[in-house]
Amino acid sequence: MAASCPLKLSTPLISFLERLQQAALDTFGDTNFDPKFYVDLSLKFDLTTTENAFNKLPKYVNGSLTRKALKNFIEKYLDSPMDGLVYAEPVDFVQVPIGFLPKVKNPKVRAWALEVHSLWKNLSRKVAGSVLKHPELQTLLPLAEPVIIPGSRFGEVYYWDSYWVIRGLLVSKMYETAKAIVSNLLSLIDEYGYVLNGARAYYSNRSQPPLLSAMVYEIYKRTGDIELVRRSLPALLKEHHFWNSGIHAVTIKDSQACTHTLSRYYAMWDKPRPESATTDRESASKLLNASEKQRFYRELASTAESGWDFSSRWMRNSSDLTTLATTSILPVDLNAFILRMEIDIAFLAKAVGDSRTSEHYTKASKARKKAIDCLFWNPKMGQWFDYWFNDTCNADQLWKVGNQNRKTFASNFIPLWVDLFHSDGKVVEDVVSSLQASGLLCPAGIATSLTNSGEQWDFPNGWAPVQHMIVEGLAMSGSKEARSLAEDIAVRWIRTNYAAYNKTGTMHEKYDVEACGAIGSGGEYKPQTGFGWTNGVVLALLEEFGWPEERSIDCLCHSNIK
Repeated sequence: MAASCPLKLSTPLISFLERLQQAALDTFGDTNFDPKFYVDLSLKFDLTTTENAFNKLPKYVNGSLTRKALKNFIEKYLDSPMDGLVYAEPVDFVQVPIGFLPKVKNPKVRAWALEVHSLWKNLSRKVAGSVLKHPELQTLLPLAEPVIIPGSRFGEVYYWDSYWVIRGLLVSKMYETAKAIVSNLLSLIDEYGYVLNGARAYYSNRSQPPLLSAMVYEIYKRTGDIELVRRSLPALLKEHHFWNSGIHAVTIKDSQACTHTLSRYYAMWDKPRPESATTDRESASKLLNASEKQRFYRELASTAESGWDFSSRWMRNSSDLTTLATTSILPVDLNAFILRMEIDIAFLAKAVGDSRTSEHYTKASKARKKAIDCLFWNPKMGQWFDYWFNDTCNADQLWKVGNQNRKTFASNFIPLWVDLFHSDGKVVEDVVSSLQASGLLCPAGIATSLTNSGEQWDFPNGWAPVQHMIVEGLAMSGSKEARSLAEDIAVRWIRTNYAAYNKTGTMHEKYDVEACGAIGSGGEYKPQTGFGWTNGVVLALLEEFGWPEERSIDCLCHSNIK
């Protein structure tokens, strides 16, 4: 394990925008307040001029700003977050792609699928010329290629979202748009050594679940673009190193005294997240000293790196956010993603004739598969459990069966998505039985957990990527029972997406799986619409399973799946 815990430094621009964020909360109040909005603003003038003007604003006797003065300052010195990204017509969008969803026979479902397909145009953006000319005036990163944004408050590209966006783009035959997304993510590795959480300067303190190799693999499988593979491989090797060295690497000895190295989430940060600084400081206010707050801030950022921000999965006490302990957890899904990365790299290296690299990563994948079997898999319960360890910066860990987190989360089933697991008939049989008995299978899809903590990655919310990974793992297993269960879950998920779309006119970030058509809630911001990965998953599931003409798309009186 790493002996030191490195930190990224903030920048003068981000520090100023955080001051503005706090001033806006103090001045305008918390009604409809979104802290991210303020760190996404861009400057109309250089930072020195802007900051000097801000410092000279008239104040009340108690030091607070007047509403009028701050409002006028923002209008005069700052541009909207939306100005940095402008609409980009996708070069490969057609209204009805040739060969689009041939297995979807129901006219109503087909018409809706084409509407979802058309949403790619709504979410397509490119960085404005002003950002490319003056990148120092905004937190938005000057990516060279067009992007697909998630939607709503998320007006920039995000890392793991992009995998499911790409899966949907491939269904839509939008291969060039998919390749452009990958090119942008590769450029982040070239610049930083890893893919950032999202394309903002304040996200440079962390990554997100590493799925870039899977994006390259899926595009190559559809297009045969060997040059994309050749161009991607050096960056993929660099990303693999990032996740398997330094603070992300943890070494554990199992019960047979075999040593395994696995990976964890660990942000390079111990301050409030700039995009949520006011929220983070409020959450930390009950902690007594600076070191406790620094630890908490690191856990907040590390949980954001997981993509599951926030969930009782990472908390020692599900009702107390300050008990987050993400850096002391070896997550089953992260290690499944890195196993997938190793398998992908071996395949892609072989495709370009690099047998040495292919053999190296095949060996690495076998070692990680063995580690996952030894440390996470619980054969009695038919699930893979996160492993909690004693967080020290320089000592190897000794495995203890009691350190497996036996609570039920959807992530316990995500390793099934990886071929080395869904090709094992006995494992598939055990996982199907366990999933059916877990309580996670609800009328409208898979719940993220069984704990209703009020956090957004907990019950009763269901999320598109979780549905897709579990469903795809079941469907690819070769088991008729598993595929039948996969289709049942997919049908319920598609129906709830359709019902909510009919009701609201939008696709949503998350759904309440207790009822068909119900929208998700909870967490630190209002539910968002758009929505990139939701659209991609619906299209991918319709491609896989189709929709017979006689099957209704309307909500039925579903009970929980048995």
